[in-house]
Amino acid sequence: MHGKLIFLVLALQLLVAAPALSAEPERQRSPVPEELSESWERFQRALHEWGGRLWERVGPRGAREDRPVISQMLNNKDALGLSADQVRRLEQLRDNFSRQTIRNEADLRILELDMGALLDNEPVDMAKLETKMREEEKLRTDLRIARIRAIEQGKALLNAEQRKKLTELLRQSVTLRAPASQNPSAIERGASSR
Repeated sequence: MHGKLIFLVLALQLLVAAPALSAEPERQRSPVPEELSESWERFQRALHEWGGRLWERVGPRGAREDRPVISQMLNNKDALGLSADQVRRLEQLRDNFSRQTIRNEADLRILELDMGALLDNEPVDMAKLETKMREEEKLRTDLRIARIRAIEQGKALLNAEQRKKLTELLRQSVTLRAPASQNPSAIERGASSR
């Protein structure tokens, strides 16, 4: 009974709030003069694309390393023109790396539990803690190296033309898309006023 009452109250609140939520917010006056709006949007898009390319080149290593390159190869197998043998070998590389990742993450969790137990003791056994922390970093480093090795092995399966296409695909996937502008373009304003 109590649950039905709460449900009824929530439903009534939703009915009352629905008209207010569906009302279109008032259009604010554009902070950019109408004549410059289109040029401003082109400039924003160009700047955004340039920033994405710059981030790809000089951003933190993780941004470049975390891309699922082998999965992208497999997702774009038709565009890359991969043979059945290439697909099979890439799937093997991906699956082997996934297995290694699962094992590695389990080992890291165990190390975290061990370190937590060491930190709970008073006084902390610094020698044991240091050993566990170095072990943790070694596991993380080993996984990063294994990932890069798998990617390089995957790239080695491609011919020169396929590698070139892959580079283009990766560049496209990293380039951040410009968000829709807050201000309607001059073309959109002209179409809506007709």
